[in-house]
Amino acid sequence: MLTGMAALGWLTPRRRSATARSVLAGEASAEAARKSSQDVPHEEPEFPVLGDDKAAAFFDLDNTVMQGAALFHFGRGLYKRKFFETRDLARFAWQQAWFRLAGVEDPEHMQEARDSALSIVKGHRVAELQSIGEEIYDEYMAERIWPGTRALAQAHLDAGQKVWLVTAAPVEIATVIARRLGLTGALGTVAESVDGVYTGKLVGEPLHGPAKAEAVRALAAAEGLDLSRCAAYSDSHNDIPMLSLVGHPYAINPDTKLRKHARNLDWRLRDYRTGRKAAKVGIPAAAGVGAVAGGTAAAIAISRRRR
Repeated sequence: MLTGMAALGWLTPRRRSATARSVLAGEASAEAARKSSQDVPHEEPEFPVLGDDKAAAFFDLDNTVMQGAALFHFGRGLYKRKFFETRDLARFAWQQAWFRLAGVEDPEHMQEARDSALSIVKGHRVAELQSIGEEIYDEYMAERIWPGTRALAQAHLDAGQKVWLVTAAPVEIATVIARRLGLTGALGTVAESVDGVYTGKLVGEPLHGPAKAEAVRALAAAEGLDLSRCAAYSDSHNDIPMLSLVGHPYAINPDTKLRKHARNLDWRLRDYRTGRKAAKVGIPAAAGVGAVAGGTAAAIAISRRRR
């Protein structure tokens, strides 16, 4: 049986010419389709991988899982419960302004802010703060969870993987949020306590920047995880050390520096904010524990203007 051009010999010259053009057009189209299919990049494999017990996911909290800063919302709840007084607000607001305007991690100012915030909880029982944290979650935090990020976390859980929050917020707050979201647990800043009572000191430093990466690395070693198969999610360039640890880094609602870095390295980007720009509630994570009272000062000022 003849095929292609060889099959055209019995046709009249005019019909043979028209049919030849049709055959050539069809062959050219088929060749173009074959070539274009080779040029299209292959789809990424399904992720997260179902049943991969060497993989896990690590989520930053502020502006990644939750709109705004957890410490800001926690501070509002503490002020409502009279943990500190109005006369403290001027000092806290000044510290807040320093971090917002300077944009740098000055050790002296950071230490002063941490000491101020820690003095608020000094002498209170850990169990008391945990109980209050449950109430504050319902009052201020539950409605501020990003549905898109929550879905990403759930995808890891559905795949049988563990999911941790990793945040500079106190570990007690982070643990409440993780439990409410059905996550595995949380890594957070640890405040010293003796016999269940806060001393007003930290254990080490706030879990921020490189410290997050060290915490993730230590947890991965303890859990027997393969970091190249793990994922990490954050909005901040301060978390580039943590994101760089894993095989699947995600920039979520990224700040300008992280967006640029992610694009340069072809990291995955997700933005769940609306409008041209999303305002961050609270202050940069660099402020660590100092955000509690400073964020509260801003919240109270806004509240008074609305009365």
